Amino acid sequence: MKIVWLGCMWGSLLLAGNQSESNINSRYIVESVEISGHNDGKLSSFLRSDMNRMIGEKVDPESIDNLARRIRKELHVSTVNHRLLRGEEAEHVKVVFDVKGHRQDLDVTIPKLAFNSKSGWSGSAQVGTSVASNSFAFGVVSDNDTLPERYTGITARYENRKLGTDRVHFTFGFASYHDQWDRTTVETAALDQGPGLYRTRQDFEPAVTVVLAKPLTLTVGAGFQRFETQDSLTRFQGSNAAVATLRFHHQVEDSDANKHDVDASYSLRAATRLLDSDYAYVRHLAQARYVYKRGRHELSDEVMAGVITGEAPLFERFVLGNSSTLRGWNRFDIDPVGGDRVAHNTVDYRYRWFQTFWDTGAIWSRGEAGIVRHSLGAGIREGIFFVAVAFPVRSVKVEPIFMVGMNY
Repeated sequence: MKIVWLGCMWGSLLLAGNQSESNINSRYIVESVEISGHNDGKLSSFLRSDMNRMIGEKVDPESIDNLARRIRKELHVSTVNHRLLRGEEAEHVKVVFDVKGHRQDLDVTIPKLAFNSKSGWSGSAQVGTSVASNSFAFGVVSDNDTLPERYTGITARYENRKLGTDRVHFTFGFASYHDQWDRTTVETAALDQGPGLYRTRQDFEPAVTVVLAKPLTLTVGAGFQRFETQDSLTRFQGSNAAVATLRFHHQVEDSDANKHDVDASYSLRAATRLLDSDYAYVRHLAQARYVYKRGRHELSDEVMAGVITGEAPLFERFVLGNSSTLRGWNRFDIDPVGGDRVAHNTVDYRYRWFQTFWDTGAIWSRGEAGIVRHSLGAGIREGIFFVAVAFPVRSVKVEPIFMVGMNY
């Protein structure tokens, strides 16, 4: 059924793509890229390189918008607009970014705000500032969507974007959370002889990111988690792990102006007694996303697979059935304490603001059999804002889940 549906979707996408109107600016060639109203000497070498890479290519409004956002972020100004001017040669244009406003000392963002009709509201807010290549951010969060528990607390982050060179970044993150548990999770954890519940936890995570090549980055560091358990015999425990993440991103445009975007990552967390950890485990997580854009049509396929060996605390376990995975299912009905094995796939189709998706996934633990579940949904998405309704595919009573919010 899924193969047939996907084939029909591809067919309709290609047919409609041939009938869509082309952007009139896409026939022009970029002759030069300039910044007006600000000294571009404060831009990173990577951003300047991406700006120069546009020269000689066809005008791509989406890429230009993305560069404007990056320039605004790096220069910490209020507004960055762009305009196209006639070039020296026929069919050529100049791209000019107009920087306006004074330097902003504080930047307020809302990384996440989402409502799920089963789990309620989740959100976070952050205030940041920068001094030269150093940035500081402080935030608050209350999330009942990502982990087996709702965690509420504060976060802080320091980043040095130029540790001797643009290719090396250093970050240090801190978080302090208070945790609340759903009644189903409490009852399941009482019957399960696995890791116990906790009241509070603190995270300390130093890390260094190295740009190996333009599309490939490697992050290495450590994660130190200390939490107060609900066990009267063992009041405090720690989970200390070595951390490594490899990321890849590549975007190309074919001869027909269709875009192909690939994102992939692999992360490893290895907790060991050598770091004075009360838990010993290894957590593997691999993710990949492919996006095909043709005119106003966009088709994407995203896969995720993970496994944990050893015994990990509950905040490290995998979760399905939230606002981004197996949408339409309630995660407390699937696995209230999470699992140590996970596999998930999402097929997503968008046309302008309309979106429809099909999620397939399974979550289980060592010694158990994984049950494959499906869900279908549709909604509206404009940029980071979304409204959607999703349905679990099952033979018994179907209860839809409504979701709304914004997510980067």
